[in-house]
Amino acid sequence: MSAPRFSVVIPVYNGAAFLARAVDSVLAQTWPAHEIIVVDDGSTDATPQVVAELVARHPERVRALHQANAGVSAARNTGAQATSGDWLAFLDADDWFYPDRLEAHARFILDEPGLDFLTADYDYRRPDGSRISGSMELHDAGRALLAKAAGHDRAILTADELEPFVADHFGDTHTLSVPRSTFLDLGGYPTGYRVCEDVFFLVRLCARSTRIGVVCHPIAAYLIHDASATRRDPLRAQVDNVHTLEAMAHALHAYPPQVARGVRQRLAQGRMNLAYALVRNGRRLDACKAVLPNLWQAPGWGSLRGFASILRG
Repeated sequence: MSAPRFSVVIPVYNGAAFLARAVDSVLAQTWPAHEIIVVDDGSTDATPQVVAELVARHPERVRALHQANAGVSAARNTGAQATSGDWLAFLDADDWFYPDRLEAHARFILDEPGLDFLTADYDYRRPDGSRISGSMELHDAGRALLAKAAGHDRAILTADELEPFVADHFGDTHTLSVPRSTFLDLGGYPTGYRVCEDVFFLVRLCARSTRIGVVCHPIAAYLIHDASATRRDPLRAQVDNVHTLEAMAHALHAYPPQVARGVRQRLAQGRMNLAYALVRNGRRLDACKAVLPNLWQAPGWGSLRGFASILRG
């Protein structure tokens, strides 16, 4: 099998303060990226100047594309369409790769050529760079994979293990490696959604996958900061999250049973998170309305207890 060639796509919108760090982290990879494509999604800050400087410094390794503002999904799709590698990796402008991010996946692909896609653990970090936690340790699916790996650095997630992964996934966009042909066959990231569009794509990807490679150590950093879309307006983010999850649920008939069950669980939890956010904003009646569908769409004691907790405020 030939060595995998990774095209790294970096969408950016008003990310002048972060972009150089993201690009530099790709340039520093121990397994060099085949190409780096930065897609400026109609930025209005100094991002265009930063992009121009990065291209001028690394003309053979960094390419820039510009488009009118259309959202992160459209920017990722624009970049993916322009790639020439056989594997795609994505990095948001405010996050960064660790030096072995691409190599960890490349060697896994060479050792296990039948993998449908790959993911990995990552770290949550503060603006000062300090570590908050890893991702796998915080999620049921991640802890199960760590136990399965039994101290080894790799695990393979199989089709019968997808329900908890879809319901509570530990990977994120910056740890996803997917064949370019698969990405394009799936139509890329769905557009028209403000948040959770990455999960929507992941669900579609899981629905056609049977063997997923998981690297069990952190290979990237996810920055927690107040300028992110989910932290600027937490209530709006929860509303948008449920909107996207409900769109996913409309396609349940097209998913394998374990993936469909995972989507239902995720939607039920999304409604609860929205209800809690509404309660915190003094909107208990709206909170009850938000969580009410769980009583018939996800029947059970868990939904009853959740509804009761919202009633109690």
